[in-house]
Amino acid sequence: MGETARITVSDAHRRVEEGKALFVCAYESEDVCKGMMLSGGMSLAQFRARVPSLDKGQEIIFYCA
Repeated sequence: MGETARITVSDAHRRVEEGKALFVCAYESEDVCKGMMLSGGMSLAQFRARVPSLDKGQEIIFYCA
């Protein structure tokens, strides 16, 4: 596994808006996630539920504050 790439906020937003990436709040707690939810984002629980149906090449952007 390689090093985690860091990208700018504007680049992350563009990738999500273009449908090229998923935006995932990295907090385990749903309550914390609700308070930190960004436009176009999903909770970690929602992401885990979708993992089986995701393409292996799907770009995923995790965020936390």
